[in-house]
Amino acid sequence: MKLSTNQLKALSDERRGVKTKSFKLPITFIAELEQLSKQYDIPQNQLIMQSVELFKQQKEE
Repeated sequence: MKLSTNQLKALSDERRGVKTKSFKLPITFIAELEQLSKQYDIPQNQLIMQSVELFKQQKEE
């Protein structure tokens, strides 16, 4: 059975433990996210993950 491209991508994402998530964000926030990503040479998703971890740590204090 031949799988479609979307099915192959879904299987690959499942194996890697990732899921697509999209948000509607202000244009200024997106620009800042892009700028920080370039400035620190890290992917935008990694910048978001690190920000969430920092937020959690600050709330635990």
